[in-house]
Amino acid sequence: MKNIFKIFVTAFVFLGNFLLNAQAPPPPGGGVGGGTPETAAAPIDMYVYILVIAAILFIVLYAKKIYRKQTI
Repeated sequence: MKNIFKIFVTAFVFLGNFLLNAQAPPPPGGGVGGGTPETAAAPIDMYVYILVIAAILFIVLYAKKIYRKQTI
């Protein structure tokens, strides 16, 4: 039973990459479209520090929650 589950999960991970791909197909002619290829699609460069602080905060809160659960 465990081997079947492992095979199923492995197949889902590898096949899911191809079946659930959210990228649009490239435009005909090999062009990049109207945008420039070196710019980011989402402007998160200004918010990197905020995202890092939020990630550290979530990690600390989750660790405290797990620690509190283990001591009870």
